[in-house]
Amino acid sequence: MKIKEDLFNKRIISIDAFRGITIFIMIFVNELASIKNVPQWMKHMPADADAMTFVDLVFPAFLFIVGMSIPFAFNARLIKGDTPKTIWTHTLKRALALIIIGVYMVNAEYGYDASKMVISASFWGFLAYAMPIPIWNKYDKSFPKVTKNILQYGGMLVLVALYFLYVQENGDIGITPKWWGILGLIGWAYLITVVYYWLVNGRLIAMIAFLFICLIATVLNQIKGSFVHEIKWIGFISGHMTHATLVSAGVVISLLFFEGKISDKINWNVIAFGVLFFVLGYLLRPYYEISKIRGTPSWVLYSAGICTVIFYFLYWLMEIKKQTKWSNFFMPAAANPLLIYILPGVIYYFCKAFAIHIIPGYFREGIPGIIWSLVFSTIMLFVMKIFNKYKIQLHL
Repeated sequence: MKIKEDLFNKRIISIDAFRGITIFIMIFVNELASIKNVPQWMKHMPADADAMTFVDLVFPAFLFIVGMSIPFAFNARLIKGDTPKTIWTHTLKRALALIIIGVYMVNAEYGYDASKMVISASFWGFLAYAMPIPIWNKYDKSFPKVTKNILQYGGMLVLVALYFLYVQENGDIGITPKWWGILGLIGWAYLITVVYYWLVNGRLIAMIAFLFICLIATVLNQIKGSFVHEIKWIGFISGHMTHATLVSAGVVISLLFFEGKISDKINWNVIAFGVLFFVLGYLLRPYYEISKIRGTPSWVLYSAGICTVIFYFLYWLMEIKKQTKWSNFFMPAAANPLLIYILPGVIYYFCKAFAIHIIPGYFREGIPGIIWSLVFSTIMLFVMKIFNKYKIQLHL
């Protein structure tokens, strides 16, 4: 793969802003999920509904941003002089880490027999959420190597121990991928897209073709009795192509935006793709309703269209008009997305394990609960600012 001598050699602040805003909203809606008496438009739509809320857009927005970042990440490694072997190894390690963390998080939620476990399920969940921090922290070069090894390998040993300490509801020992979790789904979609991106040398036409291949697989995955369900490994890949569609959509939009020079002229190619996403979503909706939970093609396409519109606005505002100061509020999350995603779970399971009640019940319902969720999300941003300052950053 060749180095792209264009804007992929620069930092695009609008992508960071988009990531930071998405993470902030993700923390907000995750906290809001535990609040009672909240309007439906502030929750995920039920599986049988033909509709979506802004909550149903958060996950696809993150997948879209993952895709937008892929060309920049690969170019940065090529400039650094990394060999293909190094890049492949890094890609596989990153995907595997996301999948592992995702599976542990899912098992912390349900599927265990607490009465048969040596440690409490809550403490198990706390350790499962906390151990990725010492394992995947980006240690400064000045950090003592011995201490670093103790933290990293110690964390790995704890995760291995947690596997054997987990007792399923049927009495079996060990965790299972009941589903892959949000991080696991991101890991699989990232891996599938990156492997293809590398094989086709990041060519725009090839990525557009892959986008439509993923979309077709998403459609076939919705058809009962389709051949993709008859062969296990095909069904497995097809199931992840839904999310790979959103990642590849992000790659395509990124290539359309940045394979060239920033211009204040209208990017008709990007607009055309945004319109195409909406049109295809509209045409498919009568056959495949809008549903985030079912992962329908119309939900994927509308999400990709909305993400394209949002990013185009941010691109115009920040890269063309140079209005960037407002985004400083969200940047701590953009710089440390994995840690800010994990940290609320660490806090939740710690409090549950030791029966600590921080928030009065009054703030777990209605408008006070919504206000608390906003406050909590803001607090998380300031915590990330402190963590970033002291070089506590997860890096996969």
